[in-house]
Amino acid sequence: MRKIFSKRFLNLLVIALLVLPIFSSLSIRAHAEDTVSVKLLSVNDLHGKIDVTGTVNDVNYGRADYLATYLKARKATNPDNTLIVHSGDMIGGSSPVSALLQDEPTVEIMEAIGFDVGTVGNHEFDEGTQELLRMVHGGDHPNGTKGYKGMNFPVVAANVEYKDTGKLVFDPYAIKEVAGVKIGFIGVATVETPNMVMASGIQDIRFTDEAAAVNKYTEELKAQGIRAIVVLAHVPGDQSGETATGQIARLANSVDSEVDVIIAAHNHVKLNAIVDNKLIVQAWEYGKSFADIDLKIDLATGDIVEKHAEIVDVIQEGVTPDPEVSAILAKYHEMVGPILKEVVGFAAIPMNGGYPIKGLIGDNALGNLIADGMNYEMKSDFALMNGGGIRDALDQGDITWEDLFNIQPFNNTLITVTIPGSALEPILNAQISSYGPDVSIGGFSYTWDSKINKVVSIYLPDGTPIDKDGTYSLTVNNYMYEHATDKYKIRQYGKNPIQGPEDLQATVNFVKSFNGPIHYEADGRISEDYKAPELADTILREADFRDGSYLHDVTVALEATDAGTGVSHIEYSLDNGVTWKRYKEVLTVNKEGKNSIQYRAIDKVHNVSETKTLEVFITSATIENAITLVKQAEGNKGIKTSLIAQLENVIKTYEKDHKNKAYQSLEKIHLRISQLSNKDLGEVDKDEIMFMLQHIIKHRTEINGNELPALKAS
Repeated sequence: MRKIFSKRFLNLLVIALLVLPIFSSLSIRAHAEDTVSVKLLSVNDLHGKIDVTGTVNDVNYGRADYLATYLKARKATNPDNTLIVHSGDMIGGSSPVSALLQDEPTVEIMEAIGFDVGTVGNHEFDEGTQELLRMVHGGDHPNGTKGYKGMNFPVVAANVEYKDTGKLVFDPYAIKEVAGVKIGFIGVATVETPNMVMASGIQDIRFTDEAAAVNKYTEELKAQGIRAIVVLAHVPGDQSGETATGQIARLANSVDSEVDVIIAAHNHVKLNAIVDNKLIVQAWEYGKSFADIDLKIDLATGDIVEKHAEIVDVIQEGVTPDPEVSAILAKYHEMVGPILKEVVGFAAIPMNGGYPIKGLIGDNALGNLIADGMNYEMKSDFALMNGGGIRDALDQGDITWEDLFNIQPFNNTLITVTIPGSALEPILNAQISSYGPDVSIGGFSYTWDSKINKVVSIYLPDGTPIDKDGTYSLTVNNYMYEHATDKYKIRQYGKNPIQGPEDLQATVNFVKSFNGPIHYEADGRISEDYKAPELADTILREADFRDGSYLHDVTVALEATDAGTGVSHIEYSLDNGVTWKRYKEVLTVNKEGKNSIQYRAIDKVHNVSETKTLEVFITSATIENAITLVKQAEGNKGIKTSLIAQLENVIKTYEKDHKNKAYQSLEKIHLRISQLSNKDLGEVDKDEIMFMLQHIIKHRTEINGNELPALKAS
């Protein structure tokens, strides 16, 4: 019996081993059929740069027709299960081919690419709530295209609501069904939006807490049986190893665990990280890259069980631009082309812009140019230009209207107010943060201390301190003036506002005013060099006489050092600081008696050193002074009386216009003194008298007066 059982057991075991691979294969196949593969392609912060190529390290990135090629190619790998989404700032701050037509060309291109859902960023509100509603739902605009129909894909925002009713401006979420599973897309915009757009345009709405809004509507989606949830968040964050930091990380940690993917935006970085088991991505800026997100969704539960992403650069080389989008670009370029190509000036060198920076030279060339143009246009004393409003750099060569538009694309207008001189310091302090200064400036310069983020000193262009009791005119743009929180304190201190033209037109007019090439550089208008130069001690040659005085004239050299931006120049004053002259090379002091020289050094950002005083005593070379020396000398009284008489006769001879005879007599007296013994005339006294007589003979100075009665400087 035992043998029969063993044989049967072995046969069953063999059969089991043969059948097992079949059941294993069926199990794997069943698992694969239980999930569906979904691809999300996401773009953020396009900013209407539909025709702009970004060049980094000689590699060309972006442009909408290349972006379209990439997105369509990726979609083709999973055509039925791919959604294209965005996380805001797709319009606003756009290139002119889009902005001149109210960004309607960008919308047309997004529709041609096939976007499925998106949210709002802060720049969607640049022209206010009503214009954004028109952009989404359609309607004609005087600057737009006729018959504009709006966006053919949903725009969602769960935390943007009307103040009066509390109702949302847009739907909080959109539900997309892919291969039988439903995916919920919740949109949120950063709560900081009111601080980044003009307050007058969004007075009717408010932005609520992002995490609270996401959690509220996640509950609604879960109640509908939806477990695959993606958040389109116009919220910034940064990469830190495999994880993320910043506001987007805090959002991830604060929202429901049912949220699987968060698509970030706003700070224009690449981000591909996991926080609290949530995949977070952000894909650079301006269509130069996109995120390719692959998901596995369980068909039974509807939940996302696998997720990973790749940030793909849109590199132009070797890629054919999408013909449909290229045709759209060509159409709109033809419409706006004439004004875009107008040459308005010539840049002698490249000029960068953006925000000022920390350091000895904090300003930048383009910011200086724009601020000076604001003063030029409004005939104002001072100008401030926010760094975020300078959106591009200026290349060397011809400057076109399009170049300047790309630099200042927001259609802001200029406003000039009057401020007391005392207000400029708190206005400047308000725009300094831990990152450094915000605004470029025109019409003045200032130094500041990054340890306390405060202004140290403010100077006018001529180097004089600002008059705190004076009144000045200050020009800003209406974004700064109408800032929701009055961050820049322009409304707090500014009075009598005067409306000006658009900021772009002011820059165009200023550039046109130059007769030749424009050469702007960072010049130290903003600097952390708040320490004054140090004056070197002045070293004079040894005095000619025992009383410390010099014969007829003495040369004075002034020196200073500066560890910061360097010494600009040294100044001196001969009238107790009433008037100052610029020291160039040497000073020659030759006025008889006590000469008092005050001097100070100024560095390249107008810091002024302490003032030092130098006193120089001069004894002029005259017969009268020689007689005084003889009278004061030690020696034989008779010899001294004789020498005095001889010197007085020289004066009389000179006054009778017998100059040659007078100098001949003086030579004889000089010879006689040289032959006197130390008993007849003290040795030191004799040397001083002979030194003076020799100088008179050699230089033929006025015998009874000063030839050079004043100070000479060169």
